[in-house]
Amino acid sequence: MAAFFAVAAGSYGWLAADPAGTAVLIVAFAMASLVSFFLAVQYRRRGRRPQDLRDAEVAPSTGPVEFFPPDSPWPLTVATGFIIVALGVVFGLWLVLIGIGVLGLGVLGMVLEHAGRQDSGESSAERSA
Repeated sequence: MAAFFAVAAGSYGWLAADPAGTAVLIVAFAMASLVSFFLAVQYRRRGRRPQDLRDAEVAPSTGPVEFFPPDSPWPLTVATGFIIVALGVVFGLWLVLIGIGVLGLGVLGMVLEHAGRQDSGESSAERSA
């Protein structure tokens, strides 16, 4: 996908001379490159998963379930911040500044919510038993 968007952005920018369309294709290239980079790093770090093998059995893919975060108020805070910023574009800069503050608080809360969590290595089913 990234290679396609790179070729499309180059040819579109050269032939159409439209800066808006070229910028959109460059952003699409950047986002596809980011996903490709993430997947390549994960593949190098963890290797092939049992789900990727045609002759895989169920047993190799069993094990402890990863950590799933509990209910969190921070996505609602981020959404509220986005709404305030969008309303601020209509009603004035003062509301944009308040929205950026609420948005920053929500993003910081999401990033730091589980920062001090210690992974015990046991699943929730083992803890409740």
